[in-house]
Amino acid sequence: MNTVKYSSERLMTVLLAPVVSEKGTYIADKHQQVIFRVMPNATKPEVKAAVELMFGKKDKRIEVMSVQIVNVKGKKKRFGQFTGRRRDWKKAYVCLKPGQEINFAAEA
Repeated sequence: MNTVKYSSERLMTVLLAPVVSEKGTYIADKHQQVIFRVMPNATKPEVKAAVELMFGKKDKRIEVMSVQIVNVKGKKKRFGQFTGRRRDWKKAYVCLKPGQEINFAAEA
């Protein structure tokens, strides 16, 4: 597989936030995956490189095994008689190599 180099400025903006929910913690425990909210134009190789760059430290390197990306449709909402819609967004399921984890409570 070709190693693609991305600018560090681009990689710092790809990951928007971790998705911390009941489903997210279940998936983290059972499948060693972490869920992130990512930019709408992010690609799988960019997400992989961004996670390895942002969460890998000199003494402890994070290695990503695979990435799955899901487009989430925005919910329909009503404001009185007017109907609207929330924005569509994209989330990424990042599968880490066995024995590795990202702890968001300790990162802050």
